[in-house]
Amino acid sequence: MKKTILSMLLLSLSSFAFANVNTAQQNLAKNYPNLAVSNIANTEMRGIYSAEIDGQVVYLNEDAEHLIAGNMLRLKDQKSLTQELIVKNNTINWNSLPLKNAIKSVRGNGKRQLAIFSDPNCPYCQQLEVELKKLNDVTLYTFVLPLKPQSVAPSKQVYCEANPDFAWQQLIGKGIAPKSNKSCSNPINANLELAKKLGVSGTPAIIFSNGYRVLGAHPASEIEAMWRELGL
Repeated sequence: MKKTILSMLLLSLSSFAFANVNTAQQNLAKNYPNLAVSNIANTEMRGIYSAEIDGQVVYLNEDAEHLIAGNMLRLKDQKSLTQELIVKNNTINWNSLPLKNAIKSVRGNGKRQLAIFSDPNCPYCQQLEVELKKLNDVTLYTFVLPLKPQSVAPSKQVYCEANPDFAWQQLIGKGIAPKSNKSCSNPINANLELAKKLGVSGTPAIIFSNGYRVLGAHPASEIEAMWRELGL
């Protein structure tokens, strides 16, 4: 009997929590239908729900009349629940990446790993490449992602070279495209499909080995800091 009552109570509480989230979603859709809010969920703070707008974590209450943008901190251990949520919402399954389609470059012992989505004619990608050269003991997997029309042909050609890594460094770093006219199978279309699947709509994008994804040309010092923060 006690087990039955406990099960009913837990089910009731679970349904109540879902109803609150559902109410917030309904109020938001009713009152502000043009506001693109996603991933509404419960938080540890009663009556406050987390959500996402343009990749930014925000918080709202059940009537969805107010939004708060900022850091939610749990006082007892000084843990940032907002940062935890940002990591969770921007994490993919590293093991699902088809690394065979990437250009591999090993530096030092190669212990740390990064996957990079990069377009050779993207100026921010070129900036990131300079920063990546400052990193030690890392294995880089570069998924060449030619989003610009003029990038398609040289990107395909890179994969046909005897040393794709060197060819890529020449292309991204110096703007020197492969001179040969070799033809070969290449993963460019597969890379474009992969980016679409992962929601990578711009370059550069960086994926850490725990699956955490960030966009932009982050300095080497920031990448090192993220490694430490993520425990990688």
